Amino acid sequence: MAGPGAKPAPDTQPRLRLDKWLWQARFFKSRGLSAEVIESGHCRVNGQRTKKPGHGICIGDVLTFAQGAQIRVIRVQALGLRRGPAAEAQELYLDLDPHVAPEALE
Repeated sequence: MAGPGAKPAPDTQPRLRLDKWLWQARFFKSRGLSAEVIESGHCRVNGQRTKKPGHGICIGDVLTFAQGAQIRVIRVQALGLRRGPAAEAQELYLDLDPHVAPEALE
C-alpha cells in the first residue's frame, strides 16, 4: 500500500470529491448543502447511488442529483481548481437534461 508521499500511478485519472465539485460548479451554495443531498441518497454517479460526499469523480462521469424540485443530469467536463464566477463554473459540466420552458408546459 502506498504511503502519503507516494506518487500516483501514471494511468489513473485525477479525481475530486463529489461534494466539492458540486459546490465549485455552483449547483449548491455550500459544501455542506451538497454533502446533505449526497448523504440523503439523492445523488448517482454513472447510475450508481452514492451516499458518500467524498466519493471521487473524474472527467466523463455522469451525475444525477436533485436540485430543488428539479432532477439534474450532467456530465463532468473538467475538475475545478476553485469556486470561481458562474461563467467559469459552467465550463465544468455539460447539461444532458433538455430544459423545458415554463410556457411550454401550459
